[in-house]
Order: sequence, then C-alpha cells, then structure tokens
Amino acid sequence: MNLVLNIIWIVFGGFMIAIEYVMSSVAMIITIIGIPFGLQTIKLSVVALVPFGTKVVPSPSSFGCLNAIMNVVWWFVGGIPIALTHLLWGVIFCITIIGIPFGMQHFKLMRLAMFPFGKLLS
Repeated sequence: MNLVLNIIWIVFGGFMIAIEYVMSSVAMIITIIGIPFGLQTIKLSVVALVPFGTKVVPSPSSFGCLNAIMNVVWWFVGGIPIALTHLLWGVIFCITIIGIPFGMQHFKLMRLAMFPFGKLLS
C-alpha cells in the first residue's frame, strides 16, 4: 500500500517538492557555512520523495545544545516558510476525505521542516 501511495504522491507533486529541496540544499552546500543546513534539506528531500513508510525518529544525541541552536538558526534560514507551506498544503489536502493521507504526510514534513536537526530517518 505504501508503494501505491508513494507513486501517487510522486505523480501529484512529491517529485517537485523533492527537486526544490535538492536545489536549495545545493545552494546551501555551495557556501561553506551552509553545509549543515544543506545536509538537513537533503534529509527533507528524501522524506518528501517517499513519505509513506518513512518514519522520522529522534536521534540518540538529539537533546544536545548544538541541535537546539542549529534548529533556531534553521528557523530563520528557511524552516518557517517551508513549514508554513506544508501546513497550507496539509490543510488543503485534509479538506477532502481522499486527501487526508497526503495531508498527514505534509504535517509530518512540517514537523521535520521545523526541527530537522537531531532527527533520523528510519
């Protein structure tokens, strides 16, 4: 079932979201300072490409001070606009009954977009 939902997701916009994340991560990795943020957007692009069946879990060292500082900096670099975009799409998809699973994936992406540091994909 996850395979079918991921194919539908990719066809109806998931591929474009993943491409946007990859392009922004390349732009951030070009600058030396932006490498940690670029690596986090690569994590976002993987989840944006195949969100069904992908779980985001806290890493064992996720409670460190560095992760908290990087998450706060990330909010100003791009986390808030990305999260608001996922919130908007999640609400739009949840209006219809058939779109609820896709809206829930946008809400998962929104949480990851707000706090990408200290998370692992499983």
